[in-house]
Amino acid sequence: MLITAQLLLNFQRCARRAFLEVYGDPEQKIPPSDFLLKLAQDSQAHQQMVLAEQDWVQPIYPKGDWKAGAQATLELMQQGVEQIYQGVLLVEEADDLMVSTPDLLTRQPGLSNFGDWLYVPTEIKLSKRPKLEYQIILSFHTYLLASVQGAWPETAWLWLREKGLYSVDLWRSLPLMQEQLAELVNLLKARKEPEVFISRSQCSHCTWYEHCYGLAQSQQHLSLLPGVTASRYTVLQQHRLTTVEALASIAPQQLEALPGFGRDVAEKLVRQARSTLHNHAIPLPTLPPDTLPTAPIELYFDIEAEPGLDLVFLHGILVVDRAEQSQTFYPLVAECPEAEEQAWYQFLELVHSYPTAPIFHFCPYETQTVERLAQLYRTPNRRIKPLLSRCIDLHQWVTQTVTLPIESYTLKLIARWIGFQWRDAQANGAQAIYWYTQWLQTGDRQFLNAIIDYNEDDCRATHRVKDWLVEFLSLHQLPANPDLIAGNGRSLSLGNPDANIAHIAKKLQGCP
Repeated sequence: MLITAQLLLNFQRCARRAFLEVYGDPEQKIPPSDFLLKLAQDSQAHQQMVLAEQDWVQPIYPKGDWKAGAQATLELMQQGVEQIYQGVLLVEEADDLMVSTPDLLTRQPGLSNFGDWLYVPTEIKLSKRPKLEYQIILSFHTYLLASVQGAWPETAWLWLREKGLYSVDLWRSLPLMQEQLAELVNLLKARKEPEVFISRSQCSHCTWYEHCYGLAQSQQHLSLLPGVTASRYTVLQQHRLTTVEALASIAPQQLEALPGFGRDVAEKLVRQARSTLHNHAIPLPTLPPDTLPTAPIELYFDIEAEPGLDLVFLHGILVVDRAEQSQTFYPLVAECPEAEEQAWYQFLELVHSYPTAPIFHFCPYETQTVERLAQLYRTPNRRIKPLLSRCIDLHQWVTQTVTLPIESYTLKLIARWIGFQWRDAQANGAQAIYWYTQWLQTGDRQFLNAIIDYNEDDCRATHRVKDWLVEFLSLHQLPANPDLIAGNGRSLSLGNPDANIAHIAKKLQGCP
């Protein structure tokens, strides 16, 4: 069985992914996203920048012929070559063939099978942080290297973006690697496909995502329920609570004492299960003391940024004038990285031209970015504090007032549930980063226009969510026992999922 460093990396991220890479149907994979391709290009560029300052030799062998590659690498090591780029390390253990290709093997003094020198491995990574998964892969390189050269190097290195060389503690990471390696080998030999579990933060860019997500949907898997983490799911399995129906039917008190739950989590999970089961929005028992403001003029604010460049390249502002019944979108674009400051001051000028208008946004990223840019460009506090005091986080309002039958409390899923649609259904923040990179490289304005359209849709979606939430809270305050309005995209649910839908709908007949 072939065990590669990439397979071990996949296993650390998701055991199911590693299994599918070996036994899955390749036809069920999707091509890498534009964003993943961009990351691969950025990683390659970073690697080439590092290699440009090094002297190295690369083994020559037919692509995919690991044994030939290992032999060519061994010959270079025996010759005492100072540095080897992507040499092949190959070790056979029982029925397993283990292969790795560290970015660099660097000669250092020491005793080995080759003489009075040995090699230490280095991995070149685009990351700024020495992630544990990278340290474990480096330990895998070291493990195979020790077998090939007959000596253990005392250290191994990660070459990180902006940080340079980072020494890995092999005494700590090697035991972790050996544990992971043993689990991977056991998984592959058992040939038992791991249960699907959807984690959007980890799964969204995986090429197996659509296959796994489709399976999870067909099973109505609990991992699609917000708040069901992998550790909580394990506990729920132990108590045979593995379906939405089962979780919706129990009292929250039955979950409180379970490890990793407690009262708040138990109540949220049961309420979420009931909302999902009946496709109803359910108000939380305690609403915020403040009201969600509606003003004659409102601003809706969304940012697009490239973290790799530490750059904000678009401030999008939708101005909603209720008195004039008009909506105007302003895309304040940094068409090159050097124009970020200009776009920042255009943003300040625009929002200060509406000094009393509330500024609605979704999640705290926008306000955090305003604070960062204010510090970067030394904007006086007298201009920033009043602005920040007008900012209203709609994500916080949604999550503190209502439970929705959705899989995640993202803007896209919330807005789509109430009926909003993006012009480009596949557009997202990662795609916008790719488009901006393409704009910088090609000057083709279609990429810039695609970003502007996507950002405008985000602002309009935020506006739609705000209006929906105002309506929801208003209906919830009605004295006439409004328990439920059936969920269908514009629908609002205000309580007991077992209420008589026709009766309540009749009471609220004429409400939008």
